[in-house]
Amino acid sequence: MNGYDAIAQMLKQEGFEWLACFPANPLIEAVAKAGIRPIVFRQERGGIMAADGYSRLMASQGKYGVFACQGGPGAENAFGGFAQTWADGVPVLFIPDGPGTDKADIKPYFSGPANYQHITKWAVSITSGDRIPALMRRAMSALKNGRPGPVMLEMHRDAMQGEIASLDGFAPAERYRTVPPASEIERAAKKLVEANKPVIWAGQGVLYSGATEELKELAELAQIPVITTMPGKSAIDERHPLSLGAANRTAPKPVWTWLKESDVLFAVGASLTKTNYGIDLPAGKTIIHSSNNVEDISKEYETEIGLAGDARETLRLMIDAVRDLVGDSRSGDTSVKEAVAQVRQEWQDEWQPLLNSNMNPINPYRLVNEINKAVDHENTIMTHDAGHPRDQIMPFYTATVPHSYIGWGKTTHLGYGIGLMIGAKVAQPEKFCVNFMGDAAFGMAGLDIETSVRSGNPITTIVLDNGTMGGYNRSLPTAMEQFGAGNMTGDYAKIAEGLGATGITVDKPEGIGPAIDQARRLNSEGKSALIDVKTQQEMKFSVYAD
Repeated sequence: MNGYDAIAQMLKQEGFEWLACFPANPLIEAVAKAGIRPIVFRQERGGIMAADGYSRLMASQGKYGVFACQGGPGAENAFGGFAQTWADGVPVLFIPDGPGTDKADIKPYFSGPANYQHITKWAVSITSGDRIPALMRRAMSALKNGRPGPVMLEMHRDAMQGEIASLDGFAPAERYRTVPPASEIERAAKKLVEANKPVIWAGQGVLYSGATEELKELAELAQIPVITTMPGKSAIDERHPLSLGAANRTAPKPVWTWLKESDVLFAVGASLTKTNYGIDLPAGKTIIHSSNNVEDISKEYETEIGLAGDARETLRLMIDAVRDLVGDSRSGDTSVKEAVAQVRQEWQDEWQPLLNSNMNPINPYRLVNEINKAVDHENTIMTHDAGHPRDQIMPFYTATVPHSYIGWGKTTHLGYGIGLMIGAKVAQPEKFCVNFMGDAAFGMAGLDIETSVRSGNPITTIVLDNGTMGGYNRSLPTAMEQFGAGNMTGDYAKIAEGLGATGITVDKPEGIGPAIDQARRLNSEGKSALIDVKTQQEMKFSVYAD
């Protein structure tokens, strides 16, 4: 076998079942011969987004997305997608073609490792065939351990052509879980139970480590309410009386209230990275920070107690330590739940006029409310796209079971949601997979609806069709007023029809629910759907910062 066949065999041993790709790369043929299904996307970023979505749902089960493309322009075009996976901490294996060892150091050839080293955990080239097994072992170990993130193994064609006699040096990589010292766990538990108004800040590490039950148990044991980060949304059922909601730069009012008033914050499975698409922690808090990446601790915020370790193992230790201190003495205390319910009710009352608005064009919040009422949350996977669609749906859409919502966007690439949902559908084909996006985002990635059709992974896309880029009339008033710089047009339902999907147009609020029901039926029959909803721009957001 040659190098490509060898890598295909090792991918098979690691449990990979499909390959997101965009030609040309000899690995595509090699994996097909090995029984791994290649799915060709319409562009590099679409394949990366799908591999990303698959990893977000399946990494807790030891399964990961993988993407392959050609060297040179393929690797160049892939950069933006991997910048997103790096920022969001998503483990994706990237195996691009390489120009050849005789060209790699000659300008202007594009060097994968030289250019990707800042947005991957590990970036190495295969320069000789005898190194392939060991490099694949190292790549898989990097993919499975430490801070989640993309891993790159570039394949130079000349190094891949020789005969590979054996796979000696390769074995499927183990995943290692670390735990904090017992003394630090005890300190953290004591600080938490003695706090006046503590809060838990739960990130996507809770989802990656499969720790959602432990998170709930700790919250109920200590009667501490939970905020999730945007990528951590669904780590706790948002109907739970101790759930405050998810913290995008918009968030339910209880999130803002507890962030402002809490004295001790326990962050678990979160990097606490400051981002334009999240909420900064107010000053003056005692921070307990649990992360599997020690470099996160005290990175952006002064941390009193650092707990370096796996989220699930850390939460288990914290549960035991808190129980030793308080037993079940707090189980009957309903005061915190009542306080959360009061603030939540105030917030819901404030937003009822928009959530139930009969405006025409349709108000985006009415659209979100109708989606909430129409879907089966336990059997739906929802994601937002960048910009106003994210800011409007995040506070109000109810995430219930783990991975029922994919929150993303420490950097924010328009159009990301379509690929995410294709990957989610590959991961969980029985689920109703929906992306909620604006018309500008559709323009960036809409052609991959055809990929969902061709690959047999039917998804539903909901387009907020307001004919403009949200907020640009404020940020670019002259450009918008005189030149309409951010405006755009299109019949997105008709475009979807041309791509092999079913297009549905909705121009009245009462048509939203039936359209979603129709899309769900179409998906169950193997057909992708796009719902083009005629909406208006809405500039009110769920923000309660001082």
